[in-house]
Amino acid sequence: MNDFALTIIGLLAQDPPRQTGPDFGKASPVGLLVIVLLLIGTFGLVWSMNRHLRKLPKSFDEPDGQPDEQPGDAESKRESG
Repeated sequence: MNDFALTIIGLLAQDPPRQTGPDFGKASPVGLLVIVLLLIGTFGLVWSMNRHLRKLPKSFDEPDGQPDEQPGDAESKRESG
């Protein structure tokens, strides 16, 4: 094994530092605010997407008997005719 692998193994084998101060383990109100804002933003995006999806047609298939027309076809017919 090389020195790098031994260093990594040595670091992983050490005990984690003990942080047991008076504020250890307490959540910050800022963290709660961030989570609430993310949830509100996600709800807004889902709501907006559902509104847009309701406006779409049931199917994008062309009606029967209608050939597909390319955007440049009308111009080429006018120039040649």
